[in-house]
Amino acid sequence: MTTHLPTINAILNGTAALLLLAGRRAIKSGKPKAHQRLMLSALTASAAFLACYLYYHFAIHGMTRYQGQGALRYFYFFILATHTPLAAIMPPFIALAVWHAAQGRLDKHIRITRWLWPVWMYVSVTGVAIYLMLYQL
Repeated sequence: MTTHLPTINAILNGTAALLLLAGRRAIKSGKPKAHQRLMLSALTASAAFLACYLYYHFAIHGMTRYQGQGALRYFYFFILATHTPLAAIMPPFIALAVWHAAQGRLDKHIRITRWLWPVWMYVSVTGVAIYLMLYQL
């Protein structure tokens, strides 16, 4: 089971990205309840990813080294260098966005999510890209 954790992590990241897209579409279509359910589901997928990722890398496997060469190697490290710090700073901002929404402070929620949503999407999508470059190419 633990050898499948990188694949599970990629699936969780991809799921989060799809839920984020659907959640954005729901709010743009005037469906706030659907938006809420979809965004909380995206949060759940991302939290499950984080738990699996930390377990895999700190309890089982350690660091994974990229084996590719050439231009793809530079592309991988560029993605990793942007993905990692963005992923690290997101949790408190996600919590703050959820807090403001739960408190009915939609103006503050919107102000945060205008930049948080694209960052969360980027981190989710690049998480899948990193998996593909590490394990499938």
